[in-house]
Amino acid sequence: MSPVVASAPSSPRRGAFIVPVLCAIALAVAGPLLGNYASDFIVKVMILSIFALSLELLVGMTGLVSLGHAAFYGIGAYVTVLASGNEGGNFAVLLVLSMGAAALYALFVGALSLRTRGVYFIMVTLAFAQMAFFVFHDTKVGGGSDGIYLYVRPALGALDMENRTVLFYVVLAALVFTYGLLALIRRSRFGAALAGIRVNEQRMRAAGFAVYGYKLAAFVLAGALAGLAGFLLASRDGVVNPELMAWHNSGEVLLMVILGGLGHLRGAVIGAVAFTLLKEIFSTHAVMGPLADHWQLTLGIAIIVFVALLPKGLIGLVQRLSPKGGA
Repeated sequence: MSPVVASAPSSPRRGAFIVPVLCAIALAVAGPLLGNYASDFIVKVMILSIFALSLELLVGMTGLVSLGHAAFYGIGAYVTVLASGNEGGNFAVLLVLSMGAAALYALFVGALSLRTRGVYFIMVTLAFAQMAFFVFHDTKVGGGSDGIYLYVRPALGALDMENRTVLFYVVLAALVFTYGLLALIRRSRFGAALAGIRVNEQRMRAAGFAVYGYKLAAFVLAGALAGLAGFLLASRDGVVNPELMAWHNSGEVLLMVILGGLGHLRGAVIGAVAFTLLKEIFSTHAVMGPLADHWQLTLGIAIIVFVALLPKGLIGLVQRLSPKGGA
């Protein structure tokens, strides 16, 4: 085999690796130079990107369409606030508790919902998410419909989330970790098994793979990563409420993944960025005028247009400009 042929498959991977790294470096350099509004907006986008990546593991990599993913997001946020109390809490402890609680609920939900398929799986995950929503909405566990406040943000030595710069870099590090972890999974035997399940579950089962176990592992990991996003959201906002678990939040993150392009990690991030930007623009009176009061309508029309013109998502447009493709 000639050297040219042997090296060809690695070039797309190099391209797919270089672009996210350059973006992360650019954010790291620009962080201290950003104003409060820009910094806060980018932190919001990065948290939503982590949330979208966690769902990409299910939808794009495993073929499991869930409409209850916001439950794990909300649980991670609620546990962060509840475990902090009035005196605040240790950053590392709260992070483990929030991700662990989200993963534990994902284990419970996944163990039951993965026994169903197709539209039944979608409805069961939605039902479990609504159960979690009403537990926090209708009881005093999480302050009822008004939610609860985080009086002191997580800290660990110099790692104090009260500091905007520290918050920015912690969220950036979490995004890099999440993206890197999922990129490694995609290239692992576990990721190959998930891809096989997505393409033909029956064939994978016939080949001797423990399909249920693989899907449950992916479901729990996705729940834990959503819990990570919830932890960061609570640390950023200082308040959580049951709306975090509402079905429309699950729908929004699914739209992000579809808008960016299913099956691509970069697509999930691009979708989160595009969705958040569109939402911000369409709801701004300075840009849209009176139409800003009806931003849901204009946002819906814009998404329909994007999906109609770009069936592969925004990542498809990127691939047209860069034929090498990537993750």
